[in-house]
Amino acid sequence: MQNLTGKEVVVYTSETTYTGKLIELGEKELYLQSEEGWIVVPVEKISDIKEAE
Repeated sequence: MQNLTGKEVVVYTSETTYTGKLIELGEKELYLQSEEGWIVVPVEKISDIKEAE
């Protein structure tokens, strides 16, 4: 997953889908920069991460 840092990604959780630039993937949280601002997603809620097309 670290190879996606700095790229546009789609993050899937059981609740919603987020799209943005992956800034950091830590042990507990993922940080995205989107058009609307910063998004912080707890790692335990993530079901999948893919590079945006």
